[in-house]
Amino acid sequence: MGAVTGTTLLVYALIAVIALVILIAKFKLNPFITLVVVSVALGFAVGMPMGDIIKSFEAGVGGTLGHIALVIGLGTMLGKMMAESGGAERIALTLVDFFGEKNVHWAMVVIAFIVGLPVFFEVGFVLLVPIAFNVAKRTNTSMVLVGIPMVAGLSVVHGLIPPHPAALLAVQAYGADMGKTIMYALIVGVPTAAIAGPLFAKLIDRHVKLPEVNPLAAQFTEEAENIKATRQLPGFGITVFTILLPVILMLIGSWADLIATPKTFANDFLKLIGNSVMALLIAALVSFYTFGKARGFGRDAILKFTNECVAPTAIITLVVGAGGGFGRILRDSGISTAIVDVATHANVSVLVLGWLVAVMIRIATGSATVAMTTAAGIVAPIAASVPGTRPELLVLTTGAGSLILSHVNDGGFWLVKEYFNMTVTQTFKTWSVAETIISVVALLLTLGLATVT
Repeated sequence: MGAVTGTTLLVYALIAVIALVILIAKFKLNPFITLVVVSVALGFAVGMPMGDIIKSFEAGVGGTLGHIALVIGLGTMLGKMMAESGGAERIALTLVDFFGEKNVHWAMVVIAFIVGLPVFFEVGFVLLVPIAFNVAKRTNTSMVLVGIPMVAGLSVVHGLIPPHPAALLAVQAYGADMGKTIMYALIVGVPTAAIAGPLFAKLIDRHVKLPEVNPLAAQFTEEAENIKATRQLPGFGITVFTILLPVILMLIGSWADLIATPKTFANDFLKLIGNSVMALLIAALVSFYTFGKARGFGRDAILKFTNECVAPTAIITLVVGAGGGFGRILRDSGISTAIVDVATHANVSVLVLGWLVAVMIRIATGSATVAMTTAAGIVAPIAASVPGTRPELLVLTTGAGSLILSHVNDGGFWLVKEYFNMTVTQTFKTWSVAETIISVVALLLTLGLATVT
């Protein structure tokens, strides 16, 4: 516990969050370096013993990355295999044909929801954007109508549904049941994606007009024509099965006590394969066959794909770890306890508190993953001290808070702006508003769920 107490602790915490925003957004400093510097400065300012500051930060980083680094690596490999095999393209072609050209905005949100399950938002975006360009060209529709449902679907899955790393970490931090979390996340996530995606896109499409020519779109649509001529895509069934396999295994693991008698070999085995790391490992191994060998790729090609895809995740992993370190400094300095006291006296529900803390960190750092993992670290001890807290619903409200108001310090903001050929103002009107709709709708639906379950 630091030498500073009470309200002063909260003031220092607020200054730290504002410093994060300014350094990352205005001065364009690396988020990882910024989180380390601000965490150390905060520990020093609140009077933590100097020898404990780095120890505390390292403990936070280690605790966060011990689990999440494995999940990021395995999930990225699964996503890469899907991309290289043409699995994402197969899902897109099948669903666009099924929905029809008039309902292409509904097709895109479903595509993003499925494809986004095993991959980070940025990876899913890069994977699906060539498909969005081709769908827009084929159906002669705007990238607003096609693209916003796509990014909304990816964002909802990224923030709410395991096996996404941040959601998994929140499940762990809050001691939530994996099966219930996935079930509630789907109940909340599906209508949220529908409102923020196709329904909002239909509305905003009338007000945002993009330039006729998008240089990136032209490049991708030409590439797609060339690839289509030379490659046979995997089947729809096997593609969806491979992508959903980790979710299926985690559900089986959480239902192990219903399927087999506890403490037996069968029960222990089901729990083992239902562990998030094991589930993703099994799915990655299966993908080496379904998306690799069965598609004509040799061992060298599969090795190349898996080596290539891990390098870009290094900075994501470091930033997430640093977010965990920042969260640990907040806890060890007594700031978390001060927040608890304020929340207790203000009668703020734990579910709303999880959302509010994640909102503040999201706006500060620009990263939904950092916001969710850091907020879970701060709110978990509070939740443990409040009887009747529903940990599965707390995962959802924290995830919802982590998605609000994407702006200039978020990599996703610039991805959407550049690929969709928008101005900064148009990106705020479309992407930033869609993210805020997701956050608020998911919070309201989860609070509604809390009253009926």
